[in-house]
Amino acid sequence: MTPARRLAVLAAGTLSAAAVGGMAAPAQAAPEPPPAPPAPVAPAPAAPARAEVPCAPTARACVDLSAHKAWLTDGAGHVTYGPVAARGGSRSDPTPVGTFTVSWKDRDHLSRQFDNAPMPNSVFFAPGIAFHGGNPSENSNGCVHLGQKSSAAFFGALREGDLVQVVP
Repeated sequence: MTPARRLAVLAAGTLSAAAVGGMAAPAQAAPEPPPAPPAPVAPAPAAPARAEVPCAPTARACVDLSAHKAWLTDGAGHVTYGPVAARGGSRSDPTPVGTFTVSWKDRDHLSRQFDNAPMPNSVFFAPGIAFHGGNPSENSNGCVHLGQKSSAAFFGALREGDLVQVVP
């Protein structure tokens, strides 16, 4: 046998022995799986709808006469209380529409104009016109009737000089 042939036979035998003896060539690593798609991002929570409050953001109290609702706000457009049932005046004694300021308050007011009728938690914002406890299902004589709990909240929250807006 020639030396070249001997080398070839020897090399072939070594490879066969390596394969039989478990000394096979190292296997290639499996390819990495593709990266997972990014997790969906949850949408940001919706901001509270301001559209329901028909008054300017600076109003601390808002009354919507046609919807029979009232709100308290922080004066920066954020509702702090409400909406609550509210009833303004009748056609013959309407509640004035516009922007006013709280002029004074009286927890146990009695109306001199209406035979000392009780007006608990009165918050006056126009001459002779106030938020006060009453029946929010009945028209007033120009004031804004609120339920007892709501009138207490308005009385506690509003201060002299706070803006009040009344819309038709």
